[in-house]
Amino acid sequence: MYAIVEMAGQQFKVAKDQKVYVHRLQEEEGNKVTFDKVLLLEDDGNVTIGAPVIEGAAVEAKVVKHLKGDKVIVFKKKRRKGFQKKNGHRQYLTEIVVEGIVAKGAKKAAPAKAKEEAKPAAEPKKAEAKVEAPKATEDLSSKTVAELRELAKAQDISGFSSMKKAELIEALSK
Repeated sequence: MYAIVEMAGQQFKVAKDQKVYVHRLQEEEGNKVTFDKVLLLEDDGNVTIGAPVIEGAAVEAKVVKHLKGDKVIVFKKKRRKGFQKKNGHRQYLTEIVVEGIVAKGAKKAAPAKAKEEAKPAAEPKKAEAKVEAPKATEDLSSKTVAELRELAKAQDISGFSSMKKAELIEALSK
């Protein structure tokens, strides 16, 4: 059984108990990682291709260690011009070992950003954003463009970021 999985922006063909070097992951050494972007799955001659990914399939792996790859020398030269530039680079890598391939029933990993957005602290910001716009044009002309854009945003006026001051006053006075 093998799978083609997207890990850290690259695609790898992996099998159980295989060591893979991927771009540096944010996980600590010894932690388990689940990759749910399985693009292809082969099980005893039965090939399943995702469109774009296979739902419910995942690859479970363990982070072994973080390391740096071999040094790559970049040498540039322009003949007869006296131009030479030598540069080196070592890629940061993470060594992982594939512990298993789950064909069905894997839980989808929730991104860390979604967990932060689920907090109820986001509601007071919405209450502050709703500012009532005055209807009088005299009050609007004394305001700055930044203040007018905030008022336009609060009233859900589209395209306010590219409007000039006169256009903002006209849109807010409607």
